Amino acid sequence: MNDDIRIQTELLDEEAFAADEGAPLLTGLVTRKDRGRYTVQVGERSVPCAISTLLRKRLIYPTRDPNSLSHFEVQRVGAIEVVDPVAVGDWVVFVDPGDGSGLIKDVLPRKSRLSRLDPGPIPLEQVLVANVDQMVAVFAAARPTPRWHLLDRYLVTAEAAEVPAVVCITKLDLVDEAELAELADLYRGLDYPVVLTSTVDGRGIDEVRALLSGRISVLMGKSGVGKTSLLNAIEPGLGLRVNAVGDGRIGKGRHTTTHLELVPLAGGGGVVDTPGMRELALWQSRPGALASFFPELRPYLGRCKFGASCRHDQEPGCAVRRAVDNGDVTEARYASYLKLARETSG
Repeated sequence: MNDDIRIQTELLDEEAFAADEGAPLLTGLVTRKDRGRYTVQVGERSVPCAISTLLRKRLIYPTRDPNSLSHFEVQRVGAIEVVDPVAVGDWVVFVDPGDGSGLIKDVLPRKSRLSRLDPGPIPLEQVLVANVDQMVAVFAAARPTPRWHLLDRYLVTAEAAEVPAVVCITKLDLVDEAELAELADLYRGLDYPVVLTSTVDGRGIDEVRALLSGRISVLMGKSGVGKTSLLNAIEPGLGLRVNAVGDGRIGKGRHTTTHLELVPLAGGGGVVDTPGMRELALWQSRPGALASFFPELRPYLGRCKFGASCRHDQEPGCAVRRAVDNGDVTEARYASYLKLARETSG
């Protein structure tokens, strides 16, 4: 019965632990991952690590009558829910035998995680990065032409993760700044900081530098939007160091997140880039919660004729649709909601 069992993540690979007997247990920060290998920073040292195989399994133990079964007797192995139990930004407990073959034993509780739905045949959560302070969505004002629906997708991902989001628009020198005024006002009105930048004339660079300083930030944006130039303008050589990480490609295919790294900033904090991200399928921990990830829709939720069951699409008496008709919610943002709702329901 459900109340007879509890689900927990097994933290100790007993066989590996015995092999490492006498090696110290340390706590460190995962700063890099690449195809199942991890780099853990502890003090001034970077330790290459693998992970305990049992970290990938959810083991079910009995909770009633503990004397009836040994503590280490597993009733069954639960379903794996994540593609990789360890992400860049995680604080972990690991064994360091001192020979360059550390073993991660445990992942400490996260304050945040930014995830997407893995594109494989089984719906799994793919954690892109953990314990970040903010997500910075980077879009070019031109070249390439911005897709503002993609910005809404990024912002919804941040809202679902309860991670603060910043909108950064680059290449301001290619357009008349007045062309972006309405867009900037829209997102600022939703309490998202919006920074308009140009690496050509320096506009907005000091503001971005201040926003990044002392924080762990994840940058999200398509190739060609000017992230490298922006980072170089913030800190000389920073963009080159981020690029040296590798392509880190995050595409549509399964297990295509190959290489992510946290690059430190001279003034404190650090940045994680997500280059090559072509798709960001939404991962929602709460079914039906999509509308709540749009700040302007929240005041109307629960006020529809059909209450919480309203999809805010074609239903009569929908408070959200009425707000759109009245101009209290923009048509563009509502269209983004409908597009994402149809994706997640289908």
